[in-house]
Amino acid sequence: MFNGLGLITGLIVGAIAGWLAGKIMNNEGSLLRNIILGVVGGFVGNLVLGLLNIHGSGILAGLIFAVIGSCIVIFAGSKLLK
Repeated sequence: MFNGLGLITGLIVGAIAGWLAGKIMNNEGSLLRNIILGVVGGFVGNLVLGLLNIHGSGILAGLIFAVIGSCIVIFAGSKLLK
């Protein structure tokens, strides 16, 4: 999920990433929603950036990838729900 991060660390990074993506995309939500967006965003970010041959490891790379992926998820969700 987050390139070698543990489950608890991945959830914390996911929560922070979801919160940051919510701020970037002007999409406020609950803590649970932010955690879900961050974790899903981590998968999406790793997939998309992996396809672009961009790789990283560690907490900072996991956070950046998850924020990018979360922004993609928020954007796609807003377009699908309109």
